[in-house]
Amino acid sequence: MSVTEIQKQALELPAEERALLADQLMQSLEDPEILKAWAAESEDRWAAFKRGEITARDGDEALAELRQQIQK
Repeated sequence: MSVTEIQKQALELPAEERALLADQLMQSLEDPEILKAWAAESEDRWAAFKRGEITARDGDEALAELRQQIQK
């Protein structure tokens, strides 16, 4: 079965099943070492936030700023 055939069948699935399939496919591409590194980075950033070394920003505000920078 070709990728095109699989894609056609997958797109016929209900949205919930497509989301589950997409998640499973993404997980199959993840490298455990990269996931471990991201987890460590996340923990380091959280600890820095709790110590007051970094501040939080509103997600929508940060995304809007990034979009403006990209459009320039």
